[in-house]
Amino acid sequence: MNKPYSFSKDQMNGIVEDTYANIIKECENLKKSTNCPNEQVVALLSVIASNFATKTKKSEH
Repeated sequence: MNKPYSFSKDQMNGIVEDTYANIIKECENLKKSTNCPNEQVVALLSVIASNFATKTKKSEH
């Protein structure tokens, strides 16, 4: 089992906060440029998140 990971307080107030702000800004830019609905942004973020999700092996039952 993997040990849970937590960002440090410095990371939370630095790179994590910056990354969050940048993602929000770029999503707003996408909506403004394409006039797409929030649901389309959520779908895009879901696809992106799936690239970072832990892959699990299918059980062979």
